Amino acid sequence: MAALAKTIPLEQYFAGRDPLARTLFDAVTAAVVSIGDAEVRVTASQIAFRRQRSFAWTWLPGQYLSGSVAPLVLTVDLDRFDTSSPWKEVVEPTLNHFMHHLELHSADDLDPGVLACLREAWAKAG
Repeated sequence: MAALAKTIPLEQYFAGRDPLARTLFDAVTAAVVSIGDAEVRVTASQIAFRRQRSFAWTWLPGQYLSGSVAPLVLTVDLDRFDTSSPWKEVVEPTLNHFMHHLELHSADDLDPGVLACLREAWAKAG
C-alpha cells in the first residue's frame, strides 16, 4: 500500500504566495462544492479534491517553473481527451487517464466547459 503524502494546513500552503492564487482556489472549491461533497487534501505540492479517488487538483506553478506563470493551475482527470475548453496541456500518464491542465488567471477561466469536465470527473470518482 502506498503511503499518503503528509497533509498540511491550507493556510500554510498559500503562505507567502500571490493572494490571487488563494482567491482562484476558493473559486475552484466553490465550483466543486456546487457539484457535491468532496474531500480536500492539502500537501506541500498540491491540493487534491477526492471522493473514492482524486479527480481534480490545484497547484502553484511558481513552485516548479521560473518566469511569468499563472497564479494557479487546475488539473482535471478524465477518461477521455476533452476539446471543449482551452486546456494548456493534456497528457495521458496512464491508459485512459487524461490529465487536463488549465492555467487560472481569473475565476472567469472556470467556463461552462471546464465546469462540465469537473462534474464528469467528480461523478467518475465516486
